[in-house]
Amino acid sequence: MPSKPTHHAAPASAAHADHPFFDPLAYGNGPDDSVTDATENAAITHHSLALGGRTIRYTATAGHLVTVDPSSSKPDAKMFYVAFTADGESHTTRPVTFFYNGGPGSSAVFVLLGSYAPMRIKTSMPGFTPPAPYAMEPNPDSLLDKSDLVFINPVGTGYSAAIAPKKNRDFWGVDQDAGSIKQFIKRYLTANDRWNSPKFIYGESYGTARSAVLAYALHEDGVDLNGVVLQSSILDYTQAGNPIGLLPTCAADAWYHKKISVKPAPKDLPHFMATVAQFAATDYLMALKNFSKADPATVQKLSDYLGISPQTLTSWQLNVGTYNHLGTLLFLVTLLQSQGLACGAYDGRVTGIDTGIAGKVDPNSGGNDPTMTAVSGVYTAMWNSYLNDQLKFTSNSAFTDLNDQAFRYWDFSHIDPTGAQKGVDAKGNVVLYTAGDLAAAMSLNVDLKVLSANGYYDAVTPFYQTTLDLQAMPLKDHAVRDNLTVKYYPSGHMVYLDGGSRTSLKADLVTFYDSAANDHAAMQRILSLQARRRAR
Repeated sequence: MPSKPTHHAAPASAAHADHPFFDPLAYGNGPDDSVTDATENAAITHHSLALGGRTIRYTATAGHLVTVDPSSSKPDAKMFYVAFTADGESHTTRPVTFFYNGGPGSSAVFVLLGSYAPMRIKTSMPGFTPPAPYAMEPNPDSLLDKSDLVFINPVGTGYSAAIAPKKNRDFWGVDQDAGSIKQFIKRYLTANDRWNSPKFIYGESYGTARSAVLAYALHEDGVDLNGVVLQSSILDYTQAGNPIGLLPTCAADAWYHKKISVKPAPKDLPHFMATVAQFAATDYLMALKNFSKADPATVQKLSDYLGISPQTLTSWQLNVGTYNHLGTLLFLVTLLQSQGLACGAYDGRVTGIDTGIAGKVDPNSGGNDPTMTAVSGVYTAMWNSYLNDQLKFTSNSAFTDLNDQAFRYWDFSHIDPTGAQKGVDAKGNVVLYTAGDLAAAMSLNVDLKVLSANGYYDAVTPFYQTTLDLQAMPLKDHAVRDNLTVKYYPSGHMVYLDGGSRTSLKADLVTFYDSAANDHAAMQRILSLQARRRAR
């Protein structure tokens, strides 16, 4: 058996002494907030992690880099980040990966504390994590053995803010945000001499839409990536709530809670999902199109897959994407209704009380979805503890983990590489589509590898809808499409919160990084492409 990972602060020497930092600035998270200070400061600490049979000594850097307006080169944003870099590694062979969450309006705290940093929170997922005292532990699945890790907080989140005369709202939009993250990555590469390093980006949820736009924008600005990891993707907002893409996720929830009545019983979840996906694309699609004349056998099979009576399904016109007045999927509050429970949208295995006052609380208010409720307390407490005590960065400002104002003011308009105007239709509905940006980036950088990671129990960005979106993206070259790998895990939206799924995804990431970074001919082609682009 592999030894249990251990983590401790590395012995300090004169050359490697820790440098705590107190930041006195006030970082407002409102649309018109900004700061005037344009200095770059950081807390620097030294640690070690026993991982995979070896000890990795690393430096943690928590602080700010200043980005500039690409036209004027004047400072325009002060962006907070946390980086974990292995000591003594060659920058020309050591990959660097840039992580971010989604929202839009989310800081990087969720992916930092939950996924592949050297330390991670302990949760009781899919159960509720009881109140403090909470705990953190060395991460047995940390990606630090394969890559340096940089966690980015977009403007208006964390301790990131616009620099006057710019305002936070100037960065709240699809293109504005991608441009800002692009400038941060370029600044990090310059400040840390990482231009020749293999480069990866890792986005979650809206972060996948960001990654698609960002990958193309980076290429256009002379920065070519080696790999893109898309976790829990939303690449076509016109398909949000599509019952075809959602049905397999609902069936996965019913399977987990032992509500299906399929005979014979499915052998395992992956086989069951493949069967339901085929049904969704054929018989179920026809039943939706011809609801009034739907085949009773199809309706019964749908009932067997979902554990919901044919009468109830008929009242929904067979549409599993039907919402109630609170904006919650009816399926999620119906499946376990007899037990007084609702299923989580972010992870259908997680349940919450759905009776009394709990059943009347808007799930979109304060993150009251059962999944987020199960882990929000441990995230908030342990992030503040970890940042202050171990990373030694302190501030009087409140750390903005989720900024609802950013979401409210977000500009979803976007012109994709084909020149088509997308983002918001005439009625103001979001129709953002970024799979075209990803296809363009992959077509122009034919060595770019893409890994799509998806949770079976995620009803927010359903795995089958992601599969359909990737199949439909305008990427005709078969050799280039072979650079795309799609994986599924028995977890939810935050795939890494499930221990087994986190370990499985780590194994897939190792294979992915090796395929991207160890192909020396491809590496040289990417570096040559980058050099040509930057020389323009």
